[in-house]
Amino acid sequence: MQMETISAEETFALGVKIGENAKPGDVYTLVGDLGVGKTVFTQGVACGLKITEPVNSPTFTIVQIYEGGRLPFYHFDVYRIGDVEEMDEIGYEDYFYGDGVTMIEWANLIEEILPEHRWDIRIEKDLEKGLDYRRIIIDEIGHEEAHDL
Repeated sequence: MQMETISAEETFALGVKIGENAKPGDVYTLVGDLGVGKTVFTQGVACGLKITEPVNSPTFTIVQIYEGGRLPFYHFDVYRIGDVEEMDEIGYEDYFYGDGVTMIEWANLIEEILPEHRWDIRIEKDLEKGLDYRRIIIDEIGHEEAHDL
C-alpha cells in the first residue's frame, strides 16, 4: 500500500488511523531518513491509541513505554544501537511479542530479530514535489490474513 501526504498534519493523521485500528501484538517498523517525519507519524499512532502524554523519540533510552492508552505502546528507536545483543539486554521479546503495540524506528538496523509478522513502513521525501511531501509505503509481512490498518 502506498500513500502520499503533503503536510505534517496529514502524516500525523495517517498515523492516527493506524493507531485506531491497531490490535494487541501488532508490530510496525519505521524506516526513513532523518527529518522525514518518523516521530510525527509515531505521535499520530500514539494519538490513535488514545495516549495523551507527549511522545518523543527515545533516542537515548532505546524504548519508551506508554501505558495510558487503550493498548500499551512500545516506541523503540534503535538508531544508536551498537549491537543487536543490546536488544536482548532490554528484553525486546517481551515487547515485540506482548499484548501492546510496538513501533520500531530505524528497524533496518535490527532486521535479523524482527518478528515474522509485522508491518514495514517506509517514509520518503521527494523535494521535487514540495518540502512537506511524503510518500509512505506500508508492506504487510508474514500475515496469514489481512487486517485493516
